[in-house]
Amino acid sequence: MKSYLHTHRRGILAFFLMMIAAAGIIRLYELPLEAVGYTAAVSGFIGAVFLLEDFLRFRKRARELETLRREILVSLDSLPEPQNDLEAQYQELLRMEFAEKERLNGEQQDGYRDMMEYYSMWAHQIKTPIAAAQLILQSAQQQGGTLSPEDCTELQEEIRRIRQYVEMVMCYLRLDSDATDYVIREYDLDAIIRQALRENASVFIRKKLSLYYEPLQVKVLTDEKWLLFVIEQVLSNALKYTPSGSITISMKEPKTLCIRDTGIGIAPEDLPRIFERGYTGGNGRTDRQASGIGLYLCRRICQNLGHTITAVTHEDGTELQINLQSEKLEIE
Repeated sequence: MKSYLHTHRRGILAFFLMMIAAAGIIRLYELPLEAVGYTAAVSGFIGAVFLLEDFLRFRKRARELETLRREILVSLDSLPEPQNDLEAQYQELLRMEFAEKERLNGEQQDGYRDMMEYYSMWAHQIKTPIAAAQLILQSAQQQGGTLSPEDCTELQEEIRRIRQYVEMVMCYLRLDSDATDYVIREYDLDAIIRQALRENASVFIRKKLSLYYEPLQVKVLTDEKWLLFVIEQVLSNALKYTPSGSITISMKEPKTLCIRDTGIGIAPEDLPRIFERGYTGGNGRTDRQASGIGLYLCRRICQNLGHTITAVTHEDGTELQINLQSEKLEIE
């Protein structure tokens, strides 16, 4: 009742003012008091009837809205028919807001599901180098507690793989974050490449692979840390799927970094999809440690930096090409 009176206070006030005005006019013409009382009684009765009917409709509407308030989080199917154009417009706004909420909820659920899938896969991946490192240490303890040079090399490689997996998950988490720390400047490409080569030097040595690389003497507008991640991932993939032969790093116009291997190559049917998240292809299915996330991250990072990354397959291996032109970037 209080809510109704508060909502309709202007109309009720106007009604009483009109009655007072009517009584004043009647008195000005010096009509009998019985006429004034009769007029007031009839007007009051009619007003009370309309007020009661309007109050009952208001209470019914309020109960419907209370029920709707509990259901509207799930569906808008129970919205009542609008009684006027203003209500219709409010309901249209409500439907638009509800559709936007559903879209955002869907994106959030998809993101959460993707993240949980990646975490599960990542936890499975990182178990392998940890277990390998533990076996190396156990073997060394059984042999007197001293690591051989070969054991040291293997242990360093397993630690490198653990570090790489940790960097991948950190990159995955920061990729769409508002706090992504891009520092866009002109960098010496050779300095970035040498960092990636040092990180993977033990694999070159263990697999006895040849490296063909001469200084490129090129400056690129990019972010050093994120481009380094991309080059390390590409090199890591090339080394993983190259049992023997060589890795070649070169530059071709227009400012395209090429990393070519003599490995097992990529099947033609897999080539269009290798940058999709979670896609491993035929090679990945034979390698249980393949996650299908490395090249996906490379593509996403390149997009953010204004670069492009593509793959070309050859008879004797695969070539990844990173176009480092960045017209849309600005130096900070």
